[in-house]
Amino acid sequence: MNKYRVGMISLGCPKNQVDGEIMLEKLNKSGFEISPTIEGSDIMIINTCGFIEDAKKEAIETILEVCAYKSAGLVSSVIVTGCLAERYQDEILKEIPEVDCVIGIGADRDIVKVCQKTLVGIESSYFPKKDLLLLEGERMLSTPPHWAYLKLSDGCDNKCSYCAIPLIRGGYIERPLESVIDEAKALAESGVKELILIAQDTTKYGLKLYGEYRLAALLKELVKIDGIEWIRLYYCYPDRVTDELIEVIADNKKICSYIDIPLQHCNGDILRSMNRSGSYSELKDLLLKMKDRIPNLSLRTTFMVGFPGETDEEFEELCNFVREIKFDKMGCFTYSPEEDTPAYSYDNQVDEDVKKRRAEVLMDIQYSVTEDKNKAKIGKTYNAIIDGFDGENYTARAYFDSPEIDSGIIVKSEKKLDTGEFYNIIITDYDGYDLLGEIV
Repeated sequence: MNKYRVGMISLGCPKNQVDGEIMLEKLNKSGFEISPTIEGSDIMIINTCGFIEDAKKEAIETILEVCAYKSAGLVSSVIVTGCLAERYQDEILKEIPEVDCVIGIGADRDIVKVCQKTLVGIESSYFPKKDLLLLEGERMLSTPPHWAYLKLSDGCDNKCSYCAIPLIRGGYIERPLESVIDEAKALAESGVKELILIAQDTTKYGLKLYGEYRLAALLKELVKIDGIEWIRLYYCYPDRVTDELIEVIADNKKICSYIDIPLQHCNGDILRSMNRSGSYSELKDLLLKMKDRIPNLSLRTTFMVGFPGETDEEFEELCNFVREIKFDKMGCFTYSPEEDTPAYSYDNQVDEDVKKRRAEVLMDIQYSVTEDKNKAKIGKTYNAIIDGFDGENYTARAYFDSPEIDSGIIVKSEKKLDTGEFYNIIITDYDGYDLLGEIV
């Protein structure tokens, strides 16, 4: 008897990707065959993102593309889950009737039953409580075997005025420390060497269950796990980067000197309007302290331009901040007005052309910073992990590059290099954002 084949397209952030991996393993364990392609799948699950306008457009385009396969008889059923499904629910079925089923994030735990019902033509769209979202469980990794995401929590209570995440994902929930450690050990036993810690707010970890920040304590336990070589931190909130956390990162070689700390802006008035704290001087003091105490720290951040009321002077202040701090990695996106968020109804909305121009200016400044930093790396040797081979060159990463979001090192080598293994690589040149290197 042939197994039913299920495929999945997972969009958006790593947190959503982990949700997808848990669903895939549930389906795999229940007897479904997991398909890597749309063609030949009996069921296609689209795990959507709905954070900003561009993400929503991508999700809708993907749904329509998969529905075209269904119309051509190449797919039997289409199921939509994830953030867009949670946010717009029955509107998706109304606007795209080719979709068979829409479920909220709290229904992901029931994905096997949902698929089984869909196969026999039973509609099972439903939206249980968001806090039923699974934070843990066996996963079918969609990342390469040598690295994986490790989710600590979900939801958010920060209530930034521009952000729809609390509306979509619900309030902050987290998993016990022992659960995180057990999963990390299981990942290490499966061959994972690099763990990337994720959450909506990683630095808040511990506050819900233990009444205090426990990220530093968690890191002290994770570094003890045999097989784990690198631990990397995403989504750190500046208010919660404690001296204890800085000290733990500085004192443990397994913890990469790499922190992703999305700041959004540096102007005090804009930050307050965003319902965030801080100012130019306060953020500068924090970042300089981190750079001073953590050797060779690589800082990644994200900024938002064109927030309602942002003046030319406030934008110029942000430009000066980027020039002064010299971030190792930086992303920039334009403000996206999201319905039902406070900022959606703010006065002084910024023109779209102005937003785009500001984003281009800020990224041009960052490119100059990156160029200087890349030049300074020429002649230096780094321990780097091989991510893959494109038929001509190998791609590698040192501690200062994270997979999928950062650039990397392009390596020419006459001898065969093993994916997932570490090599000493000397930097010989750079090409744009990428470094060029050779095996020592």
